[in-house]
Amino acid sequence: MISVRAYGPGLLVVAVVAGAATVLGRALPFVGTPVIALLAGAAIAAKWARAVEDSGPLGPGLGVARQRLLQVAVVLLGLGLPFDAVLNVGRRTALVLVGTLLIGAGAAFVVGRMLALDRESATLVGVGTTICGASAIAAATAVIQPRRETAAYALGTIFVFNVLAVLVFPPIGRLLGLSDEAFGLWAGTAINDTSSVLAAGVVFGPAAAQFALVVKLARSLMIVPMCLGLHWERRRHTPTAERLQARRIVPVFVLLFLAASVIAGTGVIPPAASAPLAHVSTGLIAAALTAIGTALTWQRVRRSGSRPLLFGGILGAALAIGSLALQTATGWR
Repeated sequence: MISVRAYGPGLLVVAVVAGAATVLGRALPFVGTPVIALLAGAAIAAKWARAVEDSGPLGPGLGVARQRLLQVAVVLLGLGLPFDAVLNVGRRTALVLVGTLLIGAGAAFVVGRMLALDRESATLVGVGTTICGASAIAAATAVIQPRRETAAYALGTIFVFNVLAVLVFPPIGRLLGLSDEAFGLWAGTAINDTSSVLAAGVVFGPAAAQFALVVKLARSLMIVPMCLGLHWERRRHTPTAERLQARRIVPVFVLLFLAASVIAGTGVIPPAASAPLAHVSTGLIAAALTAIGTALTWQRVRRSGSRPLLFGGILGAALAIGSLALQTATGWR
């Protein structure tokens, strides 16, 4: 049983802030709800540091929001990834999409080693940059269970470059003379978060935004193999006694995510339900990120150092340049 007295204050704060962040995110799409929610959580931590600690009045509720809402939000994300729409575009863009993912994975491995980045930070920033921004970090967080400040800093790093991408990609695309589809492919493969992909696409043109979204959804499906790989790696480093007790190789929420994506492709979900489901998913992610943001304090960022930020910047540049190079090689203009 969840005690209302113990968990209520933290959950109430998360709900109110997430609601406000969602409204502001719609008004400021170039920033996006995730960025606003995370920054709001960090602002709360800066103002009421003791209240957000585990032993503080908000601590228990914030803990539940971090641990549970992330998984629910990731599962609901699958309901927005219908296979029928994704596979058609996926066939046309497979070489660029897969090639960009391989470039990102290779760069993450090499640069992470060069910067001597800790495993948790390298993993979270790497999957967030390469796959799906906040959603990928949320999924990876649910699997590897990193330190709260590490997850918060990874999200902050990703969002910094998301905002920059929205500002930089459209003018560069016009300068290069990219078509709507070529720009959509570039944005969908090189920009991290879905909201930022859409925002950059809308700035470039409606057709570019639509194509970019489908490419981004195809890219987001890599959340499933990513989670499986991380879970296998975690089990491999777990003490033998604990491994023997673990009967499930695949985390339940990953299976539910995959099932939701398959269901979305069958047409069982009525079109009228798409918007409400999207709102719920956005709200849950905003609530979870608000709670995670309360662990993002200046003191913790300073202790983390500048290397994760540099790591994210190098990966983002590698994806942007690699995607354009692959498009040129495969005839996308």
